[in-house]
Amino acid sequence: MKTKKVPLRKCVASQEMLPKKELIRVVRTPEGQIEIDLTGKKSGRGAYLRADADCFRLAQKNKSLDRALKQPVPAEIYEQLARDFIRVEHQFRELQERETDDE
Repeated sequence: MKTKKVPLRKCVASQEMLPKKELIRVVRTPEGQIEIDLTGKKSGRGAYLRADADCFRLAQKNKSLDRALKQPVPAEIYEQLARDFIRVEHQFRELQERETDDE
């Protein structure tokens, strides 16, 4: 049987190629809002970050999220994303565990 190809994406902070399911997508919507996209299907320009708060802080320090989204990200948006990222990180890990259990 043929093995299924796993889609890989690059974490903008660590520059690591990881399976898409292990990364959290941050998207800049066509309206210019920046938000976290757990589904991976929202329209707009996306950037992937490893589901790790340290990785998010590194992206903020290096401004790699700004470059990936091709728009400067204001400090207040980073603060909001940091709060959301911590909350979403737990949800993301739970989803991953459920998918692993289903397989």
